[in-house]
This record gives sequence, structure tokens and C-alpha cells, in this order.
Amino acid sequence: MTTLRAIHAKLCVLLLLACCLAGCGGWKHGAPSPPVRDLQQIRDSGELVMLTLYSSTTYFIYRGQEMGFHYELAQQFAKSLGVDLRVEVARSVPELCRKLLSGQGDLIAYNLPFNKDWTDSLTYCGAERITHQVVVQCPRGRTKALRDVTELVGKDVYVKPGKYYHRLLNLDQELGGGIHIHEVTSDSIGVEDLIAQVAQGRMAYTVADDDIARLNATYYPGLDVRLAISFDQRSSWAVRASSPQLAEAATAWYRDNEASPAYAASMKRYFEQSKAVAYSPILSLREGKISLYDDLFKEYAPQIGWDWRLLASLAYTESNFDTTAVSWAGARGLMQLMPRTARAMGMPEGKEHNAEESVKAAVAYIKILMRSFKDVPEEERPYFVLAAYNSGIGHIQDAMALAGKYGKDKHVWKDNVEKYLMLKSHEEYFNDSVCKFGYFRGVETYDLVKETIERFEQYKKKIAQ
Repeated sequence: MTTLRAIHAKLCVLLLLACCLAGCGGWKHGAPSPPVRDLQQIRDSGELVMLTLYSSTTYFIYRGQEMGFHYELAQQFAKSLGVDLRVEVARSVPELCRKLLSGQGDLIAYNLPFNKDWTDSLTYCGAERITHQVVVQCPRGRTKALRDVTELVGKDVYVKPGKYYHRLLNLDQELGGGIHIHEVTSDSIGVEDLIAQVAQGRMAYTVADDDIARLNATYYPGLDVRLAISFDQRSSWAVRASSPQLAEAATAWYRDNEASPAYAASMKRYFEQSKAVAYSPILSLREGKISLYDDLFKEYAPQIGWDWRLLASLAYTESNFDTTAVSWAGARGLMQLMPRTARAMGMPEGKEHNAEESVKAAVAYIKILMRSFKDVPEEERPYFVLAAYNSGIGHIQDAMALAGKYGKDKHVWKDNVEKYLMLKSHEEYFNDSVCKFGYFRGVETYDLVKETIERFEQYKKKIAQ
């Protein structure tokens, strides 16, 4: 274990050097120093600049709205200072450090690993996390969850190259061998894809950081992520060493805020609240009804040229026909519009759970989406509109750009754009120069489109127009 700690420390030092020399470019003799910008200057400017990376736990855009656990905490911190928050996204940890040290941002809001050799240029502060690697498993039937690392002997574990693979190699050596380690090198499969395959029963075990594993467990309730296989790793936000007042304010804020309702709500939203929707069957086949709101779907669907049963299928997929539904992301009502979108579509405030207002606003939004994809062939357009309704237009445009870049048809959904939407959860793709909206968990939107269209086809067979 001592050897592992030594190796880890050396790796952190190398990363620091890469950050400060390769990523940050180093400070050359005679080069101008970054501007002095501490707490007072930030308050005077009225703006705190957050530096971060795209990820499922840090920062992403969903349905046109900025989201992410660290983003929400940074918002809370900025509010405590009485300033606005602006986000600048880097593509790697070295770039993150370079941007901070060159004055392009004030605060790294990201799980930056603790290392004493970084303290000359950075000050750790604010939100602090203890993370470790865990086994992700989904026991079924009589199969029991593993509770001790020794039980991994004889088991097949699938991991991505890098730290998870190396940790398993070291653990296997510590146990005297016997873990069947499979390195998954495909660029089209990421850590969260492996977690999904475990949840679906396609593989037995994988490994992930505990925060990523816990977040994914909210999508797949059967996952067990309790078995740790690595040392605890402290990580924290950071500021420049030349911003001591900002560091002190961030640390004091986090100490006080950790017990606040706002912090608890953010923790619950990302790491506890289930993101799965429980579905019920068609209301009454004998009476030819899909839902209690069929008359509304029939009234408003002609405005967008849709079969009312497609609009009903979308409502079912989004809310299970529950007018009181509120998603983990804050989408509300029968058609699950985000509050900002609902207001923009003319919905009166406080009417989010009114069925007719929800359908009316959704149809107005779908009209806009249809115009946005006017260059897509008519027979393909519903796929793009449904996808954009769920994810936001930007991620679909990114997926279209990726499809075009990699030789696929950007105007065809199946096996073309849908493939690259799902790849937007992988760093190689969401950091591609053609992408403007960063990380996205595309599998959820892919599933929504597929399920909505398939259910629509079932409705057409069973329910008269």
C-alpha cells in the first residue's frame, strides 16, 4: 500500500508539472503576470468566473439549461458574494490550471486532487470531496452483491484503460491473482456505458469513481456501488495562491453551506433522486382511450400536423400522464417543460400543472423545433423534434455536426445522428471542435425517441384516430 501511495504521489507531481509547463506554458522571464483579482476585485466587477470541465457531475447543459452539481454549488457561492456567475469550460485538467493561473477565471469548481506540491501556485478551498473507486454491480435472483475485495477473485471485471485498469492490476497482485480483468479499449464505450451494461445484465462488474457510480445508480435503481477498492482521495476546488481572500471566503461559505437546504437539494437532485419514471398501461383499450387527456391531444395536435396519438405517446414517455410530475431537473407537468421554456411559450406562471396549458405550451415549442429542423426530410423530422424536445436543440445540432464530420448522414436519425448523440457522453466527442454544447448523456434521449415512436405505432394499431 505504501508503494501505491508513492506511485500516486509521483503521478500527481507529473500532472502538476504538465499543467504548469505544458498546459500553462510556464511563466517566462519578462512575461506579464496575471492581473491581481481577489475577493474585492470580484465584488467590484459583479462577476465570479467559474472554471470547470464538462461531466455528468460537474457541469452540462440539459434542455437549454445549465446544470451540474458543482455548477449549482458555485451558483450558491456566487449568490453569497452578491455577484453573478459566469462559466468557462476547459477541455482538460492542464488547460483548467492554465486558465486559472493566467487570470482567465477566478475559481476551479471541479474535483481537483489534493497534492502538497501544488500549493505554490494553487490554494485548495471551497467544496471538498472524498472520493474512491468502487465496484459497480447489479445482483439478480440468488446472486448476492460482493462485499469484500477478495470475492473479486474468479470474477470478470470490465474497465476502461487508465486508473481503473491499473488499480485492478494492483489489487489483483495484492490478492495473489485470479481477477479476470478485461480492458475495454473501444472509443465508443465510456465508463457510464459500462455501468449501463452492468445494469442491463450484459456484464457482471465494472469499476468507477464513487460519485459517478452514485449518480448512475439514480438512473438504474438495482445498482450496488458500495464496495470500495481504492484509497480515499481528497479533492477540492482551487483558486490562485495570490487570491487568499477568495480562498478564505470559499472555505467559510462551504463550511456553513454544507448543512443548508440548498446544498441538500443539490445533493439529492444528482446523487439520490431516482431519474426513472414508473409507467402504467393504456387507460382503456375497450373504450379506445389512451389517457384522460385525449381530447386535448386531439385539439392541439393538428396545429403541428401530428397524429394526436404521437403527441399522447410523447406525454406518456415524459410524464406517464401525471400532471403533478416534477422531474429531477425541474421539468413540470403533463408535457414536462422546463419552467423557462414554459414561460417563453406563453404559459402563465403557476399553471405548470394545468393539463391544457402544458399541452398548449408544448405544441408551441414543437412548432419552433420543427422550424429548426426544416432542412431535415419530413419523414425523418419527428425523430429530431422528439430528441430536441427532450435534450434541447443544441445537443442535437452537435450530434448532426459530428455525424457529418465522421461520414454519416446528418439528416438521418437511425444509425446516423442517434449514434453520435450517444457518443456525446465521451470526452473525445463532446470536446470535438464541432461541438458547442459539451457533455450530454445521450442514451436517455435515444431511449425516449425509440420508446415514443414504438408506442405510437402500438397506439395506431389499438386506438382509432
